[in-house]
Amino acid sequence: MKRLIPLIFLAACGASPAPEFFGATRTDITVNGRDYTVFQKEERVEVIRLGYARRGEHQEIRATMIELIPRVTGCKLRENTLQGDSGEMRGTLSCP
Repeated sequence: MKRLIPLIFLAACGASPAPEFFGATRTDITVNGRDYTVFQKEERVEVIRLGYARRGEHQEIRATMIELIPRVTGCKLRENTLQGDSGEMRGTLSCP
């Protein structure tokens, strides 16, 4: 039972940003029944998918994550800076 206690606390935390995004603006959003968290700090963005994804869903999830970036931040993604996968991705923004 002692081993389960740390796991319970980790599960309660939800999405945590990468260290470079500490202090970032956090936005939680649900699209098509799937939860995402978007962190924006200046001209950098991180998108995290929450929950399990089945085989065959990853391409659609990745496209949704890319679409979320301008919707949530109001900035354009510099697509050549995008790194990551359908679980977590980071990139640089061009903001007005």
